[in-house]
Amino acid sequence: MGLRVLAHFPGGPLAREQLAPHTDWLDVHFCAEDDDDTFYAELPHAEVLWHVLRPLSTADVTKGERLRLIHKFGAGVNTIALDAASARGVAVANMPGANAPSVAEGALLLMLAALRQLPRLDRDIRAGRGWPTDQSLGDTVRDIGSCTVGLVGYGNIAKSLERILLAMGATVLHTSTRDDGSAGWRSLDNLLTSSDIVSLHLPLTEASSGLLDAAALARMKPGSVLVNTSRGAVVDEAALVEALRQGPLGAAGLDVFAHEPISPDNPLLTLPNVVLTPHVTWFTADTMTRYLEHAIDNCRRIHEGLPLADRVR
Repeated sequence: MGLRVLAHFPGGPLAREQLAPHTDWLDVHFCAEDDDDTFYAELPHAEVLWHVLRPLSTADVTKGERLRLIHKFGAGVNTIALDAASARGVAVANMPGANAPSVAEGALLLMLAALRQLPRLDRDIRAGRGWPTDQSLGDTVRDIGSCTVGLVGYGNIAKSLERILLAMGATVLHTSTRDDGSAGWRSLDNLLTSSDIVSLHLPLTEASSGLLDAAALARMKPGSVLVNTSRGAVVDEAALVEALRQGPLGAAGLDVFAHEPISPDNPLLTLPNVVLTPHVTWFTADTMTRYLEHAIDNCRRIHEGLPLADRVR
């Protein structure tokens, strides 16, 4: 028997093809994230859990009687009961930077869709309205190259996005936990008041939870755009809805939400100036290939008794 892995996502043909050369030592069992019956049947037998988004509770970790490693497919480990894992001697690792190109492009997609009012134009043309009758487009729609974009958080994803934005002619600012001495660094308050577009790229921690509250949103420029591809709880969602209805925000592009999956009665779903995607900016064939490369490498390290890469706990 090989090293037994529970992959908490439905593996497609590309994933299975990538794993095929390793089946002599790696025994991977796939399980969809919404299939709790299979998950709890497989969990007691797994030595490694490949974790994506579904929160992993203390009770879940306890049921993983043979677990040696929880490997996060991504960077943020806020969905894992870390203390419970440590208490049971289960290692936790992540994959910093593996999804950066995909999330950066996804953030750009949301920026452009919100900035250019794509959802409304799409609805209008499907309704048979033909040429646009709203002449305000000429007053409100912007080229991204004429905008100042503020990046909140300055890790791998933000830096990947910055390179794209600079190539498009945008002015790019950033903020992080401390002044890094670069020309583009600003305090959060300064960044919010200076940016036409604010894009969030920071992990969810005690310090970042609710960071963009009503007061912070009120400091943003009139007509500005907020993009969030990090974690939903970084933003006060009720305050965001109000800022989109009453100002100052002109639009938002959101891939993440305070509670996921988003509930059908979430007021964000009713707003015409919001572009929504279901936490998928990372989800590309290219990112999955990189994730599996990392995951296979760390499984090999366990198999051969070597230190883990990118260990968090």
